[in-house]
Amino acid sequence: MADYPTGVENHCGLLRVWFLYQGQRVRETLGVPDTAKNRRMAGELRESVRYAIKTGTFNYASQFPGSSQLHKFGVAQVNVTVSQLADKWLALKEMEITRNGITRYRSYIKICSGIIGEERLVSSITNEMILGLRKELLTGFQIAGIHQKSRQLKKGRSVRTVNVYLSCFAGMMEFAVANGYIDRSPFSNITPLKKSKSDPDPLTREEYTRLMEVAPSLQVKNIWRLAISTGMRHGELCALAWEDIDLKEWTITIRRNMAVINHFTPPKTESGNRTIKLTNSAIEALKEQMALTRMGKAISVDVHLREFGRIRKDDCTFVFSPRLSSRNGKGGDWYSPGVFSGTWNFALKKAGIRHRKAYETRHTFACWALSAGANPNFVANQMGHTSSQMVYSVYGKWMSENDGNQMDILNSGFTASVPYMPRAISQ
Repeated sequence: MADYPTGVENHCGLLRVWFLYQGQRVRETLGVPDTAKNRRMAGELRESVRYAIKTGTFNYASQFPGSSQLHKFGVAQVNVTVSQLADKWLALKEMEITRNGITRYRSYIKICSGIIGEERLVSSITNEMILGLRKELLTGFQIAGIHQKSRQLKKGRSVRTVNVYLSCFAGMMEFAVANGYIDRSPFSNITPLKKSKSDPDPLTREEYTRLMEVAPSLQVKNIWRLAISTGMRHGELCALAWEDIDLKEWTITIRRNMAVINHFTPPKTESGNRTIKLTNSAIEALKEQMALTRMGKAISVDVHLREFGRIRKDDCTFVFSPRLSSRNGKGGDWYSPGVFSGTWNFALKKAGIRHRKAYETRHTFACWALSAGANPNFVANQMGHTSSQMVYSVYGKWMSENDGNQMDILNSGFTASVPYMPRAISQ
């Protein structure tokens, strides 16, 4: 029978050692075959480990970097790769951000990891590599020294997009620092790229008329009339049900949103839970749509609340249903935001209108409302902003166009006929 040094044993044909650490007996497989020579070396390794523990110099992660025991003692894995770190971080982030958010995070991290190298050790990432990552994202040109496999060149991304990608990747690196995978983030002293401010690009009245004329169906026409007349987010329009509409007071209560296809959530922000007062144009669109879907079947949907794991059941008779316009009558019960964008792009092209993103319906509402003299606080409430500060910062140009009207208001208040103000009686 083979002799084994104290603390050395055979496990499935491989040698492993056991020792006491922080009051616990732990075992570590060495990954070497059971031979006389290896048994002797394993015994010497165990004695060196015991001595390091006794003298207070033992570093578990350095001695056994791939050990599954590290988490028991609050020790991080040293030789963790970018891919491994991403899996850990994203799995933990799922509990604090939306499904749409985690989907975008996965995309950002996948792209950045593909450039840096998924199998690269996190501890080997340098500040220079992050600068190279930023340059490749921006220009599309590969940077020597940060790739592990060749890829086709892609078109460079916008400054805004690059900043978003790097912000997400930097968050993962901060997680690595906080949990001991690295001592310092490679993002130190790297600031976001400067970007120019892009102004809203609303439709003109003439373009709006042309857009309505080319709508392929009454339902599509009503979608864009309501979007421009209320400033609702497209996900809110997809999730809009007749149960959310007060047909007497003509208001819409926003309760749901859809940022990911077939995934209902509360509105984007807490301030998104609001009641919208409807304009005449919006009321007319809903009256026309009423004949199409008001008597439809109510459908029970799951609304995934902000608290992780909680779901609310809503019975919804959807205002807009793709089933109406599908050629075979087998369309879904509700639209997705991507379909809205498709109908928008088609209508712009057919009407000969310069291309804009579908989100400009929201900007169009805000710009038209402010140009008409609406109170910025009212506009902010209608759109679901936390405060009017964003309205001032984004749409200030359209507010300044009303300066003439404001002077008319002041002039009408400050008339030449000033009321008599009694003087104080002198003693």
